[in-house]
Amino acid sequence: TGDGGAEKLHSAEASPVVQLNVGGHPFTTFLSTLRKHPDSKLAELFSGQPKLRTDTQGRYFLDRDGSHFGAVLEFLRSDCVPTENIQEVHREALYYNIKPLIKRLEETPRLFGELVGRQQFLSRVPHYKENIEVLIRIARAEAIATRHSTIMICVLRTEEDLGFYDNAIGSLEADKESVVTFGPWKAVPSVKDLLDCVKTDIESQGYRVSIEPHVMEKSFLSRSYDYFYKLIFTWW
Repeated sequence: TGDGGAEKLHSAEASPVVQLNVGGHPFTTFLSTLRKHPDSKLAELFSGQPKLRTDTQGRYFLDRDGSHFGAVLEFLRSDCVPTENIQEVHREALYYNIKPLIKRLEETPRLFGELVGRQQFLSRVPHYKENIEVLIRIARAEAIATRHSTIMICVLRTEEDLGFYDNAIGSLEADKESVVTFGPWKAVPSVKDLLDCVKTDIESQGYRVSIEPHVMEKSFLSRSYDYFYKLIFTWW
């Protein structure tokens, strides 16, 4: 079957039309379109001997979700950058290593804001990604036979806030062991901005969550701290 594939590719060069099956989605294009960017994965797959198997109809088969391959192909044909499903197309552009498309997508407002704004901020919040994983792990452990899991988070915006941490934790009546602490960070975004990020990143994994301030009992003898929030997972 390898020789047959080679003949198919040579015939495609003679009349350079290639039939593709990308995860069940059929596409037709010129061979030169697939080879447009020589250092891309597509150019590599369609240069020299074919490196792909064919399906029962003789189309070259790529075992990948083809839902957004049309947008990738449209860019190769016309340099047209999609305006919808930016993150999904970006993921495909990374997979196929189409550098001009990656660059153009990363300059769009949505990805620019995500990569340059939000991700740069979160990289300055110590242990942010690990904390998100811990929150999900605790919530799942506490989900047995209940509708909601509630986890306490402590947000310390500044080094000064960090100085009050021991006193604040000491005044907390909830289970102190499972409090997840964020901060401090050296960047402009506020506590609300961080909480928005926590909610966004947990919900992007399919969970339903809400965040509300934890109101502590007022006492004449001790200071009240507003560092605590309740993160509530809703399971059903």
